[in-house]
Amino acid sequence: MLTDSLRAETVTLASVPAKVRSSNPSLAAARLRIDEARGRLLGAGRLTNPELGLGYLHDSRFGEAKAAVSFDQKFPVTARLRLEKSLSQKLVTAAELELRDAERQLIAEAQALAVKLLSIEQQRTLRVQQTELAQKLSSFAEGRAAAGEISALDAAQAQVDSQRLLLEGNKLETARVSLIGELKPKLGVAADDSLSIIGDLPATTMPARGTWERRADYQLALVNESAARSGIDLAKSKKWEDISAGIVWEGERMEDAPNGLENTGFFGLKVSIPLPFWNKNQGEIAEKSAAAQRAILETKALVADITNEAAAARAEMEANVKLATETKEKLLPLVLQQTERLEKAYQTGQTDLLTVLRAREQRLQLESAVIDAVRDFHLARIRYEAATGQHAPAAKTIPPQSHP
Repeated sequence: MLTDSLRAETVTLASVPAKVRSSNPSLAAARLRIDEARGRLLGAGRLTNPELGLGYLHDSRFGEAKAAVSFDQKFPVTARLRLEKSLSQKLVTAAELELRDAERQLIAEAQALAVKLLSIEQQRTLRVQQTELAQKLSSFAEGRAAAGEISALDAAQAQVDSQRLLLEGNKLETARVSLIGELKPKLGVAADDSLSIIGDLPATTMPARGTWERRADYQLALVNESAARSGIDLAKSKKWEDISAGIVWEGERMEDAPNGLENTGFFGLKVSIPLPFWNKNQGEIAEKSAAAQRAILETKALVADITNEAAAARAEMEANVKLATETKEKLLPLVLQQTERLEKAYQTGQTDLLTVLRAREQRLQLESAVIDAVRDFHLARIRYEAATGQHAPAAKTIPPQSHP
């Protein structure tokens, strides 16, 4: 009985994606990156704060004084602020796509672990069935050995085979515990809580062909390309630094002989224009140009990886469907029939125990191979769905420039 502090989590293969999205702690942390990017967007594309200048001079000997007040504001002469705003918006989109891609990868990893767990459960069920048959054969052999009808060595060999199957079942349990330990953090399940994967593996049906253009990391690559091009434009706009414009008022009290001290005021405008004589920002422009070329090549490489990944996963699915079907429908029925004949023959003393055990081992290998082929099909299906971004599709943000 579980205490109040422990929970029993139960999920199915179909519910894994929703569980990952809602409970995975790393995704919860990644969502804050979007808020960080949106926070940077709030401050992007704004004018710098104006400057207020105050000055005062006083001559205590002659009573003369001078005061000045100025107000200065910098203005860009290029589209720098607009470009900064646009680039920050793209970075927000990039953060959102990074989250979607993290979802895609985590869902695929969690689904693969769930498939392996369901497959192990099927293997354990198979070992239990085989163990029961082995124990019946062992009991039968012991009875015949006690009656002196067969050698005691045959009875001992049957007992060894039964124990071997029990050991294989224990090894599968060890593998199950290890996989559960890997799956728990991906589903946000506490280490002390229990986790169960229920249900069966779906039928080995080939999925419809998916389109990978909505895959998040591909859309992210396109956004990075666009951001890199905006980075070039922004670097070029920085060739001209901001101009500074302001107003100034000066008041002066000075000696005007023979009339004495007089007050005089001045009001004016001032403009400061920096000239790009020595620094034309060529270094940053070259850097951003190289980054843009790198982004284009990275997108092309990603396209090649995605298409190859999807094609390989689909080919693997087809191969495993064929293997599972042929083994289950053609070869396994023949082995089952032959095993039954040999067991009956052994009971009547027409064959030896070693032949029966060898036939049972062949049957176990084939039944296990069918389970493995179904498991490998679904693992390939998960890779195909991840390659086409089916569980975490992204909206098409930017049309591809020059990619197939």
